[in-house]
Parts: sequence; structure tokens; C-alpha cells
Amino acid sequence: MAGYDSRTGGLLASTWIGYSLLFWFYPLAWLAVLSVTQWQFIGTPRFSGLQNLTGVVNDKLFWTSMWNICRFLMWYIPIVFAASLLFAAGLRRIKYGKGFIALSFLLANISSGVAYFIVFSKLFSEYGPVNQFLRAHFGISVPWFTNPDCAMLSIALIVTWKFVGYYGLILYSGMQAIPGDIYSAAILDKTGRFKQGWAITLPMMNPQIVMVMVLAITVAFSIFTEPYLITGGGPLNSTTSPMVVMYEAAFQNMKPTWAATMSIIVAGCSFVAIWLFRKLFEKNIEIV
Repeated sequence: MAGYDSRTGGLLASTWIGYSLLFWFYPLAWLAVLSVTQWQFIGTPRFSGLQNLTGVVNDKLFWTSMWNICRFLMWYIPIVFAASLLFAAGLRRIKYGKGFIALSFLLANISSGVAYFIVFSKLFSEYGPVNQFLRAHFGISVPWFTNPDCAMLSIALIVTWKFVGYYGLILYSGMQAIPGDIYSAAILDKTGRFKQGWAITLPMMNPQIVMVMVLAITVAFSIFTEPYLITGGGPLNSTTSPMVVMYEAAFQNMKPTWAATMSIIVAGCSFVAIWLFRKLFEKNIEIV
């Protein structure tokens, strides 16, 4: 029996090990090899030392795309957090149909990029429903895709729509885990709703908030579909993302080794950003 359990455990572990070797460790090793070689999809890679790194460091478009990620985060983080928090709070108050509403919002997360590209292109076009509403009620028209700042805001809004349901459910689970006795004690102390949310709900949701923000930072460094399909990286490269630059370097300029070097830099910056965020904001919360 012990031998049978051992073989079963080994079989189950081998599946995970094989998956990790094939889809994680091998690609990472190949990435490291490409970053120090010259290769154009055919032939044998030739060692080139730091030549790729030097080229990427001097690539202005790549660093423009990295700055664009910083600009995107300044829009995306507050918008997606506020929207996800409102969604979680609203879901908590609903008594019936929670599952249907949650599923409806989650569908955005699995929608085809081409499908919502068509939808949002029409919505935010010059004569689309959004600008028609703004002209009718406020007398303004917003150049959503032709102004650099507005284009980045439009990308942030679209990505928020895509992930608000997913992040909202994470925050909702954090809200549900807070004991009701704490709120009862706060009510007895005549604590207002706003102060309850600020002093009780948000601090006790710290693990979920940090998780959502870490996921949001990860998404920011890996966005491709929205800037590539919706804005094409424009106007004036104001929405070009590192993923778009890597794609163009590898498949249009035939420089996969540059793309590999860029991906290592992006992964390193993403890791540092996540580490700093967790260092600054993550706290140990114990619910007794």
C-alpha cells in the first residue's frame, strides 16, 4: 500500500514537474541564452555578449514604452481600485442574484480582445455614444484616441472594465471575512459608516487589497491587446507598451534577441515595483 501511495504521489508530482520544465524553466533558460546571442529564427545562435543589452539601453522607443507604463499606472491603479471596491461593496449589499451579477462582470475578463476592440472603438469614436452624450449634456467632445493623455485614459478605462469583476470578487471575499461583531461594536460606539469603512474595512482587507494591486501592476507591465489593437501605440507612441515594442522587435524587425533582452528588463522592473509596493503597504492582519 505504501509503495502504491508512493508511485501515485510520484506520478502526480511528475505531471507538475514536467509542466514546469516545459512551460517555465525551458523558456526562461532559452530567454537567457537569446539575450546574449545573435539569432534571427534560423541558424545557430552566435554569442554576442552584452551587444543586445547595449542596443536595448539605447533604444528610445523601448524607454518611451516603459514611461508609458508609469503613466498608465497613474490612471489605472486609482480607477480600477475604486471601481473594484464599489463593485465589492455593491455586491455585498445585494440579497438576490449575486452569482448572476458576479458572472456577468467576470465575462469581461474572458472576452476576446478583437470583440471588445470593435465595441470600444465605436463607443469612444468622435461620433460614438460617449461623445454624443458629452456633447448633449456638457457641450464637450473628448478626443479619446487622438490626444496622448486621453488615449492613455481610454486604455486604462478599457482595462478596468476587463478586470473590475475579477478584482471586485477578491475584495468582496475580504469584506465577507471581516467578523460582524467588529461592526456591531463600532455601531455601539456611534462610529459613522465612513469611519467604519476607513478604520475597519480597509485596514482589515489589506491582504486582498495588496493582492489586487500586485495583480494590477502585473497587468500593467504585460498589456498588449489594448494598445496594439485599439490605439496602435499612438498617437505619437503615447500608448505603446513594452509588449508591443517586444512584438515589433521580434516579428517585424527580426530581432528576437532584442525582444528577449527587453523582456528580462521588463520582468526585473515588474519584480522591483511589486516588491516595493508590498514592502510599503503589506501588513499582517489577524482576525481572531
